[in-house]
Amino acid sequence: MNVRVDIGRLVLDGVDVPIAERPALQAAVEAELGRLPDRGAAPALASGGAVPGVRGGDVRLGGPAPELGGQIAHAVHEGLAR
Repeated sequence: MNVRVDIGRLVLDGVDVPIAERPALQAAVEAELGRLPDRGAAPALASGGAVPGVRGGDVRLGGPAPELGGQIAHAVHEGLAR
């Protein structure tokens, strides 16, 4: 099964990512989501469904953009598996 994730808007409450680091953050999220297995995706998505939002898991703040991006991807993946 293939799962396509299209994130129209990523909201990070309480996180201040400098504008210059946002492209690196986006690239890290996309790259890590591409590496994560699609098994365990939400059953509603198995038949081509869509969800308006996903509440992800916890993310540890304070690291560089690439590290934060990886954590965000894992949190999104965790949210999709619920």
